Order: sequence, then structure tokens, then C-alpha cells
Amino acid sequence: MRKLTQEDLVRLLDKRIFHLISETADAEGMECYVVGGYVRDLFLERPSQDIDVVTVGSGIRLARALANRLGTGAHLSVFSNFGTAQVKWHGLEVEFVGARKESYSHDSRKPAVEDGTLEDDQNRRDFTINAMAVCLNKERFGELIDPFDGLWDMEDRLIRTPLDPDITFSDDPLRMMRCIRFATQLNFQIDEETFDALARNKERISIVSRERIADELNKIMATSTPSKGFVEMERCGLLPLVFPELAALEGVEKMNGRGHKDNFYHTLEVLDNVCRGSDNLWLRWAALLHDVGKPRTKRFDPVVGWTFHNHDFAGSKMVPGIFRKMKLPMDERMKYVQKLVGLHMRPIVIADEEVTDSAVRRLLFEAGDDIEDLMALCEADITSKNAVRKQRFLDNFKLVREKLADLEERDRIRNFQPPVTGGEIMEVFGLQPCREVGVLKTAIKDAILDGVVPNEHDEAFAFMLRKAEEIGLKPVGK
Repeated sequence: MRKLTQEDLVRLLDKRIFHLISETADAEGMECYVVGGYVRDLFLERPSQDIDVVTVGSGIRLARALANRLGTGAHLSVFSNFGTAQVKWHGLEVEFVGARKESYSHDSRKPAVEDGTLEDDQNRRDFTINAMAVCLNKERFGELIDPFDGLWDMEDRLIRTPLDPDITFSDDPLRMMRCIRFATQLNFQIDEETFDALARNKERISIVSRERIADELNKIMATSTPSKGFVEMERCGLLPLVFPELAALEGVEKMNGRGHKDNFYHTLEVLDNVCRGSDNLWLRWAALLHDVGKPRTKRFDPVVGWTFHNHDFAGSKMVPGIFRKMKLPMDERMKYVQKLVGLHMRPIVIADEEVTDSAVRRLLFEAGDDIEDLMALCEADITSKNAVRKQRFLDNFKLVREKLADLEERDRIRNFQPPVTGGEIMEVFGLQPCREVGVLKTAIKDAILDGVVPNEHDEAFAFMLRKAEEIGLKPVGK
């Protein structure tokens, strides 16, 4: 973290937009400060496009005055119900709000708001590192106001609330998710007193909407090491409340002296492995959910020990319900996650046995354009501590990839449609839609995937005629 003097802050704020805000505030006779994440990120040397400005008085009034000063290039949006306004100008977005103080009722995280001082506004901030302000008025330009020692906490890499954490989290329980999210994003630790308050107030999360919780989860998922956030949620007891299906993976059960691996921590290791190679949010969700079916399929076999047969199938069936409950998108993104969860064992099974053309063709057919993501997920899933076994899997995955490339070029299997269509089958045999049509379509598909016939119309048509004869069908007119 940079140790910045007021001269440094003046230099860092030496941008036209801040001088224009300063001139406008002085002309209006209003105290004006840049606050929150923008100030924090100046010290952490993180890029930030979110500029939040607090004024003692009406934020809407200051925004209007600035928009008038900027002229035709500025776009003003006013949100009267919230007492805020936004000015967009040359790719910048500046949010304006009047300093305020808040009071909460127990059954809502929406506060009653009234005008306040800068001190009131800083008191209501969620964390000390977000409660710093830098004055923009000309006489005090660049002066840092840091009443809760946010700078010290950034140096110590701590997340801490400005005031009593029990009140902070009880008033607005979403701050508990934000606490964990900031700790994960910044790789900070959560202050001990603040963490204890997370555990004490965890039940308050019930008044927060699923949409807001999902937004924080997605921000955790977008970090470089999202496992940190899920471990913190598990430690403080939030995880069973916001994500019980993931929490159910935690723990090791033993029987007859035989245990299984902790599937919660295995899942987080797979998630972090995926994150090292991809920033695809939905591939990360597939990694998080790839073993979610294991608690439902866990059985103990006296001969082989613990088994989780068909957990891939069970997990894929759970994905739509999880997405629906969490208010995640019920569109192609959900279907993508469901597909990868359902297929994630297939490459592993292939790699653990002889890598046959037929098995690889079927894998390519079912995965389609998502085959590369599926292979990335499966390689991330190899977390064995047995170096020899792990290397064997990775070597076999390399062979699977080589066969995938070869078969894709030779057989054009990816996303293929059988060259003989259902319509053509019905026309040849004078049929209406019926079971026999489906039987023939499946037989053609299987023959191509098994390498019995090439993926070509004439060869597939000839195969269809032979198969039809076996089940007693004859072409019309024959």
C-alpha cells in the first residue's frame, strides 16, 4: 500500500473532473468530498471507475450545477426518491449524494434517512477502509478525513467496522456478505471483533433479498481466490443459511475405520484451480457445483468403502433449483452449468480406462462447443495428493485432448445432427411420428458415434435400410 501525503493526494486528484467539481461546490457554497471506494483504491493502487461524492447539503443540487457547468457533453440522471444523482461525462460516472445519517427498524435493511454532517455520513459507512473522505473544496483540496483509522487498517490488511459491528451488521445484514467479499477481493483478514459479530448476527441475513446475496456471491466468485470467501462464510455460520447445498458437502464421515475426503474443501480446491485458468463466471459456478450431488448419493459399501454413484446426474438435476432459489439467471447460463455438472465425470472415466475413439466421440457429441470448458473443469478436478496417480490422469487427459482434436477434424462430431433426419425416415417408410422413427434415429446416431459408419449421408442411409429390415420395416413401394 502506498503511503500518501496530502501533496500526493492533490497530485492524484489533479484531474479535470475533480477541479470542476471543486469549482462548482465552491460556487454553490457547499462542502464537498470524494469518499468510499475511490479513496480506498487510491491508497491500494487499484484502478477504480466509481467516483462517489458527498456534499453537506443537496447532492442533487450539486450534480445539477456541475452538469450545467459541463454543458452538452454531460448526462444527468436524478433519483429523487434516494436523494442521489449521477453525472456521466467523457466515460466517467460520478455519483452525488448529500451527507446523511440513518436509523433502522429491526425488520428491514432500508433505513430512515435525514440530512447530516460529514461525520454522520462517515459513521454510517460499512467498513473503516470505505469511510475515508478527501476534501475537494479549493482551500482544503486533498485533505484526508479518516476518523476511524482506515489507513492503519489498510496497512494491517484488516476489514473492520467503524462503529459497533453488532449494530452495523444488525442494521444492514447485507454488510456481512460485503465484509466477506471485501476480505476476499483484497485478500485482507477480518478483524476478530468484527468476525465474532458476523457469527452472532448471521440469522439476520434472512431479511436480505436473494438477488442482493447472489450479487455478492458473484463478486466473490469473480475474485482470484474465491475459496477464501466460502471458507469465511462456513467459519461464521453464514454458509448454511445462504447456500445450504454447498454447506452440506462439509465434513468427513467414517465407518469401519474408512473415511472419505472432505468434499467441501475439495470443491473449493477445484474452484481455485479453475480460476487460475479462466475468468468465465459460469465455468466457476460449474466448478462450485460439480459435486453438489454427493450428499444425496453417498453410500457405504463394506467392500469398496464410501461411494457417490451418479452424483454427477443428481447434481445436474439440482442445478435449476439452486439457480432459481438464488435468483441466478434461468437461461443458457444455467443450462451451461447444468451440462458441465452432468458431464464432469465423463472425461475422468475415459482417462481412467482405455481412451477409445467411441468414448471420445460420444463425449464430443454431448459436450459440443463446451468441450474445452469441460476438459478444463475435469483437469481442475484432479486434486489427488498421490503424485503418481495425478500424473497418470493428466497424461491420459492429454491423450483425450489429442483424440478430441483428431476426431473433430476427421468426423465433424461436435454439435452434429445425424445426416438422415426424422423427416426423411418417415418419408422413406411412409410413417407418421412413432417409436420406430426414434429407434432408427438413435441407431444411426449410435453407429456414427461408435465408428460403425462415417458421418456421411449415403453410408448412414444404407445403414438405416439395413436396420429397418431388422425391425420389419420396408421402404414405401418395395
